[in-house]
Amino acid sequence: MVARSGRTPEDFLALVERGQRGRLKLYLGFAAGVGKTYRMLEEARALRSRGVDVVLGLVETHGRAETAALIDDLEQVPRRRVEYRGVGVEEMDLDVILARKPTIAVVDELAHTNVPGCRNRKRYQDVLELLDAGIHVIGAFNIQHLESLNDLVARNAGVQIRETIPDSFLKQADQVVNLDLAVEDLLERLSAGKIYPNEKVAWALEHFFKGENLSTLRELSLREVAESLDRTATARAAAADVTRRPGAGGRVMVCMSSYPPHAATLLRRGSRMAGRLSGDWFVVYVETPSEAPERIDSEIQRHLHENIQAAKELGAEVVRLKGKDSVASLLDFARSHGVGHIIIGRSHQPWWRQLLGRSVPLRLVREAAGFDVHIVSFTEEEHAT
Repeated sequence: MVARSGRTPEDFLALVERGQRGRLKLYLGFAAGVGKTYRMLEEARALRSRGVDVVLGLVETHGRAETAALIDDLEQVPRRRVEYRGVGVEEMDLDVILARKPTIAVVDELAHTNVPGCRNRKRYQDVLELLDAGIHVIGAFNIQHLESLNDLVARNAGVQIRETIPDSFLKQADQVVNLDLAVEDLLERLSAGKIYPNEKVAWALEHFFKGENLSTLRELSLREVAESLDRTATARAAAADVTRRPGAGGRVMVCMSSYPPHAATLLRRGSRMAGRLSGDWFVVYVETPSEAPERIDSEIQRHLHENIQAAKELGAEVVRLKGKDSVASLLDFARSHGVGHIIIGRSHQPWWRQLLGRSVPLRLVREAAGFDVHIVSFTEEEHAT
């Protein structure tokens, strides 16, 4: 098992001592059983031995004896019981942690969706509240839960992930540690009953724990941590270079129509590209006279609102422009905001309209001098990521 960041509890403690807003350290893995929770608990114990006030906000052992043994003498915050549809569900008690105000809280399963009745819909949003309150957090999740990888994981690993974390959350991390394990070793742990009870092993091997799936997810995890380290290094270099204009040439603009059929794919592509370029990114929607709110139906307005919310969750700055010519409006915005890359979906307009030059993508390619224009094909939309 290898932690790829080379960071130690002492490194994180140095960040903690310097920060006012809470610092965030993330353990990232590619599957259950690679050791994320185990390593978090080891770090919590090491920090406590140095006199740091550490509590377990919420930790899931999944019945693993080796993991549970590390919890015994650590302080755990009691879970909150929420009634939902006649069933009592236990969730992390955010208010108790905020009132307790430890130096560091350990929070597992960050992609978890809270039961209705909790203040936040997702557990990672609970963590953001802790950080805002000055509480430092050590957390964990698996790479397949990263929102921008959703399409890629579904296609290449054959796994549809419904609980996701926006890329903007990962970008806030001060440290990212990848818990790497050879696929063969992970499968050996699974067969030995160290990940799931014996009665679930055969099912797991036939579904998520197929060798090819795990290899794909492992590669994605290694790549994501490498890119995270590159982003950190680039950000530091940019901060040291006082002559460099922030975001110059690295900013990404995703062009959004009122009801694009593949909005989620466009947003994920924009998030991935912005992350690799260490730049800001925008989602820009041009409201033409024909798309004024009173002229589009409620269903289109609902989809537009959902796409805007999804863009914000992925970390984009959403901009709504008004103009008669959408291409001119988009290019004016791009030039005035230091955009270097423009992303747009492939046109679904009739061929004759495209030949007449009225297709927005074709006009952008023709008129966007000085920009890199990326036209996403929705049959192979993620192959280039």
